[in-house]
Amino acid sequence: MNRRNLTIFSVVVVGALALLSGWAWLQLPADAEIPIHWGLDGQVDGYASKAVGLLLIPLVTAGVAALFWVIPIVEPRRANIEKSGKAYGAIWLSATLLLAAIGVLVVAAALGSEIDTTLIVFVGVGALFIVIGNYLPKVRSNYMVGIRTPWTLTSELSWDRTHRVGGRLFVLEGIAFIVLGLLRPGQGVFTAVLIGGIAIMLTFIFAYSYRVWKMDPNRREA
Repeated sequence: MNRRNLTIFSVVVVGALALLSGWAWLQLPADAEIPIHWGLDGQVDGYASKAVGLLLIPLVTAGVAALFWVIPIVEPRRANIEKSGKAYGAIWLSATLLLAAIGVLVVAAALGSEIDTTLIVFVGVGALFIVIGNYLPKVRSNYMVGIRTPWTLTSELSWDRTHRVGGRLFVLEGIAFIVLGLLRPGQGVFTAVLIGGIAIMLTFIFAYSYRVWKMDPNRREA
């Protein structure tokens, strides 16, 4: 993980988003309503004021980047974060790029561009899940990043196996996001596949981490 390069990249992205929002601010009337939410049919169903709509994503991106920057400093198992550098950097980079894409979409929609934002957001979120899933097995035990249950944090065996299984499940959930964005099913199917899938995934991961912890002769008490 080259924290310096990732920090520079994040500052450049936040600066670019701020400049884009500032330019859009000058193009829009004072009472403009900015689209910030879209339904599954791609139609806008939520608006915000000019200030909130144009400043929210740059501020969120700055906050996320700051969080990624500070985690290696405050993490008690800092050495393990350093060992997870490639995974940590990939997740940081992917999250920043997704937020940047959303920021561009919001500005484009505010200026009247016809863009299938639902598709792009679902594909983007799905891609982020796939990236996280691929890198989860490479994350070493720590308190800030990864699948943190009382059992993964007190058993190296539980941490390693849970992250291998969890990584595959994250990839599957990412694929589900992309498929939902492409097919745009009804609300019932959407809820069952997406919300139900996440609930099942989290429940399984939680239970699996406990099961492996019980099998570990070197476990510590959770």
